[in-house]
Amino acid sequence: MSDAPFHSLQTERLRPRVQRPARRAMWGTLGFVALLLALGLGSFAYQRLHRAALEELTDQGRSTLRLAVAALNGELRRYDRLPGLLAQQEVIRELLGRPREAERVHAANTYLATTARMMETSDIYVMDLSGTTLAASNHAQPLSFVGGNFAFRPYFLDALANGQGRFYGLGTTSQVRGYYFGAPVLMDDEPAGVLAIKIDLHPIEESWRGSGTEVIVTDPEGIVFMSTTPDWTFGATLPLTAERLARTRATRRYADRPLAELPIRAATGPDGQPLWRISRAGGATEYRVIREDMPDAGWSVQVLVDTSPARQQALTRLALGALLAGFAMLALVIVWQRRAALRERMALQDAAQAQLERRVVERTAELAAVNSQLAEEVAERTATEERLRATQADLVQAGKLAALGQMSAALSHEFNQPLGAAQNYAENAQAYIARGRIDEAASNIDRILGLVGRMSELSKHLRNFARKPNAQLSDVPLAEALDAVREILGWRLRGQGIDLRMDIPPLVVRAGPVRLQQVLVNILSNAIDALEGREARAISLSARAAGDQAVLTIADNGPGIAPQLVERIFDPFFSTKGVGKGLGLGLSISYNIVHDFGGTLSVHNAPGGGAVFTLTLPLAAVSVPA
Repeated sequence: MSDAPFHSLQTERLRPRVQRPARRAMWGTLGFVALLLALGLGSFAYQRLHRAALEELTDQGRSTLRLAVAALNGELRRYDRLPGLLAQQEVIRELLGRPREAERVHAANTYLATTARMMETSDIYVMDLSGTTLAASNHAQPLSFVGGNFAFRPYFLDALANGQGRFYGLGTTSQVRGYYFGAPVLMDDEPAGVLAIKIDLHPIEESWRGSGTEVIVTDPEGIVFMSTTPDWTFGATLPLTAERLARTRATRRYADRPLAELPIRAATGPDGQPLWRISRAGGATEYRVIREDMPDAGWSVQVLVDTSPARQQALTRLALGALLAGFAMLALVIVWQRRAALRERMALQDAAQAQLERRVVERTAELAAVNSQLAEEVAERTATEERLRATQADLVQAGKLAALGQMSAALSHEFNQPLGAAQNYAENAQAYIARGRIDEAASNIDRILGLVGRMSELSKHLRNFARKPNAQLSDVPLAEALDAVREILGWRLRGQGIDLRMDIPPLVVRAGPVRLQQVLVNILSNAIDALEGREARAISLSARAAGDQAVLTIADNGPGIAPQLVERIFDPFFSTKGVGKGLGLGLSISYNIVHDFGGTLSVHNAPGGGAVFTLTLPLAAVSVPA
């Protein structure tokens, strides 16, 4: 018996069941204070984390802005001096000196087209003092600038007045955005016309897309003319007042393209930096605005950084910090509770120690009684085991006697047939001697001696019935074994007028010669018995090779075997013959012998009547001699 139930019961009695009200009140107050403190700290931490995340995004935006401005400045500086250099070319001066000569116009058009392809510009064209285009690189295109007047463009006016012109706008002819450079063509130190170059900034705009931030470029009126979001192009970031619209229309910067204000709501972030909230079809998005002006071009480049990742990052970091803090608090609580539980367990152990000591004496007495009872049970089991061993010895002896009885029955059955044949040969020998036919009598005596020798072999086989399987096997010609069997049973076949038909090819099987004859004698004897009382009596034997097996079929035209008895036909002591006509061991012994050879023995009823025994035996590896 175990003292665990008693210890558990005693511990449960000593454990307090209800906490004190004062302790519950204290824990409630501490929990409320901790909640307020956690909320305050969480709000403060979120503000700091949000501000830090915004600063990280702002730094990323500044890097993007620097790259965007550098790309624009680099592209503009690439073509900054090109208009002045091209304006000094002789082919351009000759065109302005004699603008009506077709040869000069053709030469200028060819030169400008070649130069535009080489310098990778959009268009290059030459205008006279009235602003009319005399020659252009796109002279062969449907929307050629030749004949067009661009005197209203600021780059034309500034080139004549200041020596150079710069302007960004939408082409009135091509409807393609571009940046224009203008330079005067001087003849005798006096302006004779203006050479203009238009470059396409669309590749730079395409390179900005996919950076994860929005980039826009606005003109002095706050109108977007370059953007990573196509829907924002030609939208205004400032209110479209009448003055701004008038200045824009005067230069026809955007041709006849309609302008509209973008849905922007300006705000200030927690760090004092500007924010834009832009409405879209899917909702509004808040952006941090980072701006840098390009005074030479008169542009303002602005990078818009989505602030939602900053909020998500702040919330993620806050949640991670809260989780770590929670784990720390949980660890402290667990340590405190374990120490309290340890103190309580120690108190309970001290209180239970005395009770346990009192129980020791009682349990000692109980264990002594149990030990005495166990000793008695051990003695009883020892006596039982001795009786069991005696019983097992008796059963072994009974099994031996049963085996001896079965062996005696097998000997009696196997000797009946050779004895009957010997008796027949002896009677015939007596008749031959009485008639003076000594040679034939001697032949019968030789056969009797052969049967006696065969009975000796059978007796030896039955004595070795318990040997290991597949031992003492040899190569046996199947035809010779059947000839010996036919000699043993010839008197019965002739006596009953049975027609024995044999179709046996020269096959050699792996078996024991005597035991194989025993199997064939048993099967043929059963077939002869089954033909008693039949008018036409016939038994057919045929053999064939099937792979590495020899298949021997023994069929009779008797009544066959009842279907319900087919499965039991090979059982020991089972017989379909009448009382006193057999022990029911022949087929059982034959079945086991065939399996010992590594073959099979089966039976079935033929469709036309009669039983068919099928015997399979392994073929020998040698060939049958001719």
